[in-house]
Amino acid sequence: MPEGDRRTPGANDNLILPFRIESHALLGRLVRLGDVIDAILARHDYPEPVARLLGETVALAALLAATMKYDGIFTLQAKGEGPVSLLVADVTSAGDVRGYAGYDGDALKEALAGPKLAPVPMLLGGGYLAFTVDQGAHTERYQGIVELVGGTLAECAHHYFRQSEQLDAAIHLTAGRTGAGGAWRAGGLMLQHVPPAGGKDGGGKAEHDWDLDAQIDDEGWRESVALMGTISDEELLRPGLPPHDLLYRLFHEVGVRAFNPKPLGDNCRCSRMKVSNTLASLPRAEIEDCKEEDSGEVVVTCEFCSTAYRFDDDALAALYEDAGTD
Repeated sequence: MPEGDRRTPGANDNLILPFRIESHALLGRLVRLGDVIDAILARHDYPEPVARLLGETVALAALLAATMKYDGIFTLQAKGEGPVSLLVADVTSAGDVRGYAGYDGDALKEALAGPKLAPVPMLLGGGYLAFTVDQGAHTERYQGIVELVGGTLAECAHHYFRQSEQLDAAIHLTAGRTGAGGAWRAGGLMLQHVPPAGGKDGGGKAEHDWDLDAQIDDEGWRESVALMGTISDEELLRPGLPPHDLLYRLFHEVGVRAFNPKPLGDNCRCSRMKVSNTLASLPRAEIEDCKEEDSGEVVVTCEFCSTAYRFDDDALAALYEDAGTD
């Protein structure tokens, strides 16, 4: 929603929890999303497969954003040639989260009725995955783009790290409803095999991306990834399972240290002022053609939060007068 601060996590939800595998100098992030992802998905009443894929996209965006230190907006975008043409999620440095999916309903039904494929080839098809860090007008944007390679979003992210960052990363993503027809939840877990110098990133080191003096420990990496592989989707989504308990269950044999969690909130950045400024930058005649036939108003709806901003003739006249344009 466009107003208010909803970064109010419960003890187990709506957070990013950084951690470190002490014995092997590995870095990790755990993301748990409860009512934040439920609100994002419920606004659009997405079909189940689309909602699940967008839930994973938001979880992945939060994981990746947490690996960087930035002051602005981290955006994850997947564009495909399949029934789902667009998945986009962004996370601000303050922890505000948004997500949106674009899809063709008829093409989706046809794909679901066909051969059962993995989610990415079935829903997105060919396309690309893009990561962008935008820190404002006076800073250079960091962007990474990689072809969609893999059956799942996690596999596509693995491919990105192998191709673009030359870093090993293990990622587990899931999204689903709790119970029959229950609320949506999403989660993600990520381990990074970071070189001693801290590795390559887009916006500087993250808060817990320490300089590591230890040499890369391949055996320790394999052991930690194997332990991570024992996690189930049910555990990652379980509302009553504290994140610290989950990390301990997975990694107590190798030693795990968790740090302060960062809260995540359902806060859209849209506003009436932003929409007004956009309308005022367009020719008045072009805006007149956008009026609804029944109401005679111009209605602009945010794709992320579905808030509708309505402008009648008086409101349009006022915004063009304020802008000094016709």
